[in-house]
Amino acid sequence: MKSERKVSVPTPTPLNPPSFTGELGDLLALMARLRQDCPWDIKQTNHSLIPYAIEEAYELAEALQSGDIEDIKGELGDVLLQVVFHCQLYAEQGEFDISEVIKTLQAKLIRRHPHVFEADKLTDEEAVKERWDEIKAEERAEKQARGKTMSVLDKIKAGSALMQAQSLQKQAGKLGFDWGEGRAGINDAIAKLEEEIAELKAIIPDEDTTPSDTQKAELENQLQKELGDCVFGLVNVARKLGLDAETATLTCVHKFRSRFAYIERQLTKQGKRVEDASLEEMDRLWEDAKRYE
Repeated sequence: MKSERKVSVPTPTPLNPPSFTGELGDLLALMARLRQDCPWDIKQTNHSLIPYAIEEAYELAEALQSGDIEDIKGELGDVLLQVVFHCQLYAEQGEFDISEVIKTLQAKLIRRHPHVFEADKLTDEEAVKERWDEIKAEERAEKQARGKTMSVLDKIKAGSALMQAQSLQKQAGKLGFDWGEGRAGINDAIAKLEEEIAELKAIIPDEDTTPSDTQKAELENQLQKELGDCVFGLVNVARKLGLDAETATLTCVHKFRSRFAYIERQLTKQGKRVEDASLEEMDRLWEDAKRYE
């Protein structure tokens, strides 16, 4: 349902190049200009921007860990861009503008801090957290009263796909939707994973197959679903082993970065670039990196 309020669509900035004023209004006008004149920005949708929002949140977290002030400013700006971009798109759709987003945030902050703005005096962090959880429960009840369907899994917090998958499986397991414990449960999870991998392999087209554009779109959709099932199944194996899938994946990412950096260093010593090296050379150096570790 579209908002009955008047939605303000930002006016594109007429400046070329625009100036750096630090004002929110000028940033909104700049975003409107990009939506008007940039081929890439014009093509984007709220759905197509989802991966970028996730990526920017992670890059901000890395910058905060590093403590590099310039990086932090840049990454905070990138996160702000996602907010501004989505608000621009929804304003164009006649749904809402950034002022409504700000008002919604203000109302939420005030509602969730009665110990600051009302007579509800809380003196320690634990009491504040407990009251915060009570207010969130009241908000969920209000959503249900408005007719929104709520699930016992709605309490799972947003996060990476791996984090959400593991949290969802854990919560469902508490409710009895799970295999058994111990080795038998692990074997069941692995069997399910193997089943999902077989289903993925079954729909991968042969090299001599040339699907039409329509078939390509359908195939891509099928492959994405089956691949998602495989990843979900692998997360379940991690859970059954008592491991955190996110941590395991990050460990692998770090290991890959380290080994590939080793390959680059060794090739540089030989006066070569990675782009000019053969796969056999890189494979040999990869094995050296493993031994070096």
